[in-house]
Amino acid sequence: MAARRQKAGTVSSSLEATSDSTSHVDVDLTKKLSQPDKSVWCPRPYTIFKLLLSARFCSAFLSNISDCDETFNYWEPMHFLMFGSGFQTWEYSPKYAIRSYAYLLLHTVPGKLQIQVFEANKVAVLATAAGSLIGWPFSAVLGVPIAWDIIVRQRKIMYFIQLCLISLIVFLGPLVYIDSFFYGKTVIAPLGIVLYNVFGKGGPSLYGVEPWSFYFLNGFLNFNIVFPMALLALPACVIPSSVLPIWLSLMGMYIWILIFFTRPHKEERFLFPIYPFFCLFGAVTLTNSQKLFHGLFFSGSRHHYSASSTWFAVSASVVFSVLSLSRSSALYYGYHAPMDLFIELNHMSSKLEEPLPQGKQINLCVGKEWYRFPSSFFLPSERWHLQFIRSEFRGQLPKPYADGRNATKIIPTYMNDMNEEEPSRYMSISKCDFLVDLETERETELEPNFVKRTKDWEVVLQKPFLDAERSHRLFRAFYIPFVSYRFTKYSNYVLLRSLRKTSAKAKKGRDRKPVVKEEDATV
Repeated sequence: MAARRQKAGTVSSSLEATSDSTSHVDVDLTKKLSQPDKSVWCPRPYTIFKLLLSARFCSAFLSNISDCDETFNYWEPMHFLMFGSGFQTWEYSPKYAIRSYAYLLLHTVPGKLQIQVFEANKVAVLATAAGSLIGWPFSAVLGVPIAWDIIVRQRKIMYFIQLCLISLIVFLGPLVYIDSFFYGKTVIAPLGIVLYNVFGKGGPSLYGVEPWSFYFLNGFLNFNIVFPMALLALPACVIPSSVLPIWLSLMGMYIWILIFFTRPHKEERFLFPIYPFFCLFGAVTLTNSQKLFHGLFFSGSRHHYSASSTWFAVSASVVFSVLSLSRSSALYYGYHAPMDLFIELNHMSSKLEEPLPQGKQINLCVGKEWYRFPSSFFLPSERWHLQFIRSEFRGQLPKPYADGRNATKIIPTYMNDMNEEEPSRYMSISKCDFLVDLETERETELEPNFVKRTKDWEVVLQKPFLDAERSHRLFRAFYIPFVSYRFTKYSNYVLLRSLRKTSAKAKKGRDRKPVVKEEDATV
């Protein structure tokens, strides 16, 4: 009995000693894991946040409006919701109703508030639903890998169906309610735009086609070395993952590329939904390149793989940053003239209005430059109205909304969904008070050089605008200080004032006889 107790005591003390040594090992291991490897550098999250926020501010102040659809399908209807005036495209006609007002309200409400004040899977599915229903329905393609993960890998079919039903109730319900209110009839805008683009008579091809190289060229111009790095991210799937197959995480971008790169109608904005993927998957390729380099040349090292290849990441980041800054500078210096001109127009509008009758509507006309109009937010006041004059463009131009709160419910006249020209959009140039135009060497009957017509027009304001046809392709795409100006040519983006009306007013003043009082006549 005593022997048993002694043995038990020995075993107990042995276990305690083992437990103590194990706890010490765990504590030491925890300390080692909690201590960062000083050979590895990584910016703090707050630093990254400040860098991203700075980039967004710079983009807001310096970026151009890259597509007229941004102006006339979003900014203009939003201007109408906020101020009661703006241009309406056929997509917002109740007859077709393929655009959603719900998306505009997401931006209109904060805008109105500003005016008043200053004068994981569940999340992924819901986010995909919100983007596709409220934003652009084609973005639902990016949710295919998420659906595959839930249905095929996890075999949670009912769970996926429940999330879809919740998404329809949470997002589609309010969307249908809002759009039906604005259009005056029951409207499912996401379904309408899909039916038009997939099963419509002409579909998006009515608005032009581009070669297969279009997206590859634009991808490199906007992301330079990161774009090909992103395209090469798929080989990373050979690396095993116990959580989620890497190939599944990458498939969203490749599915999008497969669908949209093969469509005849191509626009740069169609790549916007996968721009974040370019950044993320470019980083994936960079990370795996660093791992490969470390494995080949420093396989015996105990340090983190980035300790031996930080120079590689830094070099890639520097090249990307320099090329991106060069590209952004080229876009700003070359194509920012329309924004600059309209901003300065606001500053000098009071002087421009002085010769004109008080309270008279001021017609600001555009011809071939209609698609560079930044939006009605840039017009100086309610007196100023944008008007279209004839040019060589033969498509359909937008039309101002009707007056009144129920304008969104009124089916506008002379609108079609085939991009056919509507002559009713044009105003006679004789009624124009001002004209915005780009001075070019190429002239036609409908697109003359108005600057040369000095009897009818005078230049009020001009800004330099890149002449792409007469400039070197490389130096018009990337700005190099002290070098680019030698290989690029610029034209003038001008604001012209009509001399017909001012001269007619002056002549009327000269012809008007002075009023003679009776007492003066009797002298």
